[in-house]
Amino acid sequence: MESDATPLSEDERRELEELRAQKREREEAEQAMRERRELERLRSEQAQASASRTADGNRRLREQAARERGRRLMEPGEDLSMPPGQKIVLAIVFLIVIGFVLAILYMRR
Repeated sequence: MESDATPLSEDERRELEELRAQKREREEAEQAMRERRELERLRSEQAQASASRTADGNRRLREQAARERGRRLMEPGEDLSMPPGQKIVLAIVFLIVIGFVLAILYMRR
């Protein structure tokens, strides 16, 4: 216990200061590494969020374009003429009916 009560010699004091400086450098290096990891994590999160927003925007644009195509195909014109989609459906139904009638007539022979 006597060694604890005696003051430090110059060499011991210098060694203590060197060790404290090394400890501070280690702690600063660890802090810098933690900050770099946090920066990289935040950049990654930001990039993911940006990619997600871009994907959502693209999806909305595609949906809007599909709705516009559907609207043009199925809504009547300014003069209330039959929409092109309805004409296509009627033509397909007409062809099916003709095919059915021809099949029945052909089977009777």
